[in-house]
Amino acid sequence: MLQVRRLSLAHGWKGLATFVQGQPDKPVVKTEVPGPRSLQLKSNLQSLQSAGSVSLFANYEKSIGNYLVDADGNILLDLLTQIASVAIGYNHPRIIEAMKDPKNMTRLVNRPALGLVPPADWMEQLNEGLLSVAPSGLTGLQTMMCGACANEHAYKAAFINYQAKRRGGAPSAEELESALWNKEPGCPDLAIMSFVNGFHGRTTAALTCTHAKPIHKLDLPMLKWPHAPFPQLKYPLEENIVENEAEEMRCLDEVERLIEEREDAGQLVAGINVEPIQGEGGDNYASANFFKQLQYICDKRGIAFIVDEVQTGCGVTGKMWAHEHWNLDEPPDIVIFAKKMAAAGFYYKHTLIPNQGYRIFNTWMGDPHKMVVLEAVLDVYKRDNLVDNMATQGEHILGGLKKLQAKYSGQMENARGQGIMIAFDCADPAARDDMISRLANKGIVTAGCGTRSLRLRPAAILEKCHVDIFLDALEQVLRET
Repeated sequence: MLQVRRLSLAHGWKGLATFVQGQPDKPVVKTEVPGPRSLQLKSNLQSLQSAGSVSLFANYEKSIGNYLVDADGNILLDLLTQIASVAIGYNHPRIIEAMKDPKNMTRLVNRPALGLVPPADWMEQLNEGLLSVAPSGLTGLQTMMCGACANEHAYKAAFINYQAKRRGGAPSAEELESALWNKEPGCPDLAIMSFVNGFHGRTTAALTCTHAKPIHKLDLPMLKWPHAPFPQLKYPLEENIVENEAEEMRCLDEVERLIEEREDAGQLVAGINVEPIQGEGGDNYASANFFKQLQYICDKRGIAFIVDEVQTGCGVTGKMWAHEHWNLDEPPDIVIFAKKMAAAGFYYKHTLIPNQGYRIFNTWMGDPHKMVVLEAVLDVYKRDNLVDNMATQGEHILGGLKKLQAKYSGQMENARGQGIMIAFDCADPAARDDMISRLANKGIVTAGCGTRSLRLRPAAILEKCHVDIFLDALEQVLRET
């Protein structure tokens, strides 16, 4: 087991990582990152599949807490955490304990078709896990396999509800027959509106709603659904209040215009899907008022207000759900979750639950063993007060970044964040990519988003000692550039 040692950093703080014992005191880089072993493994994998996205290979047996150990033995402070999906770090003892618990054995070795033959204690599992942290006002819950298919089926719930309200009764024989041939009226021309620079997944409907990078969609036939502009705020926010309010109003006006334009063309928008913070698209923010007005538009038009919290859920922003920051008068119609929640799916209003079986359905519809992980995660969240910790550590990171951007204004700007979902902009895409590489070779794992942004997606167990290590490494990179 790796031993914890005291560390003394330039930022003047001395201490131990306390949430997970046995973590190293700092990154250790033995080779270039990625190293020769990772590069060889990547070459081997490339003979079987496209491996162009692989950054390195990991040794998960040796990884612990906030530290990822790669195949070359480099010990890396991981501030990306499997694209924001690791809640309480690597090999957390509470999760290992849960996996070893004999009472969980049947949940690990059996994979039921949850929509057909769920286990007798399935409701108990849901109550102890997902329902214990359900967004206020949402009493419906649908488990799914991943964030993309959760999005996909959430749209189906919105469409089914929309058509049920329009139809007012049972479907006609013509609707049933035409549906088999992908034709109207059984398959109506409906759409989910999403936003420019949004990301919702890589299945067909979710990818249709995605508008982040061309390579995601190239060569793939997509649905013809509308994308509205998402506010492009100017920083610092406190110095650009009037301009940013005008920008948000412009985007809201365009939402209404696009809905009406599509309706005139024969396509009805049945829902609007939005991320509280656009992650993949560049960590783009909007005010609480923007989202309140967006919900008002949905309510006025009788369409679903869908909030995709795949990246922002599970306490990442300093509240369990990012939409809690908005103080909405009523809950969203649907809230989608995945990543740090271990499980995936969506919460929704009871009125959106379809009346017929097999409408929201697939073979597995989730995985009971992920409930084991989630229960352990939530136990640790409560015990260690990790939602508040994410708010606190986010303040530490953001405060440090703002000091650095003032000092190195030509190299970084627009530091922004909520909780531990944090980013800043580099001078251009090449400078951003170079900074990510230089940080990796100092033992810090980060990633890009948008055109020129560098993003941080650490675990909930991040502590001030880890923040200081990152800030020290970043300043070294800035000085050397």
